[in-house]
Amino acid sequence: MIESGNLTLKSHYEILDVKEDARSDEIRTCYRTAILSYHPDKMQTTSHTSNPANELGRRFLEVQRAWEILGDSKSRALYDNELQSSRQDSATAEDIRLEDLSIEAVGDIFELSYGCRCGDYFLIDSLEFSDMGYSLSKNGSKTVLQAPRSPPASVVLPCGSCSLKVRLLINSDSKLQTELSN
Repeated sequence: MIESGNLTLKSHYEILDVKEDARSDEIRTCYRTAILSYHPDKMQTTSHTSNPANELGRRFLEVQRAWEILGDSKSRALYDNELQSSRQDSATAEDIRLEDLSIEAVGDIFELSYGCRCGDYFLIDSLEFSDMGYSLSKNGSKTVLQAPRSPPASVVLPCGSCSLKVRLLINSDSKLQTELSN
């Protein structure tokens, strides 16, 4: 699991769309499928208007890095241990869904929040969602979050004041459609 600021991004297993207990040959097959999907040479011949070239290049590098770790049994074992310990470190108070969040427009950025029992908030904004590959867009007075077709993901959000954390669960068909609270 990759952590960046207050985000927990996809694990190498999620990047390759393979279960954590998968055999080596299953991982290799998923790697080959994924690498072909994002290979720069392949992308020049197909038209992907919804994904800019730099996004595809970033995903290609993510897939390659995931394979470098999971393709070698020793590095995979180390990664599995690291992944397990990071999950224990990020124990959460509860799991929440997109529908549980309040949303507020702050200029061109949308800020989503969930109240903590200490009185502060768990926060995530549209830029952080964008870094994860999700798009948040405004449609009239409504805001819509669309998730790419991928395995379910989760993001661990820390409280702004106390040590509590919540896990935001995002399914591939998740859509947040709510009135803006201004």
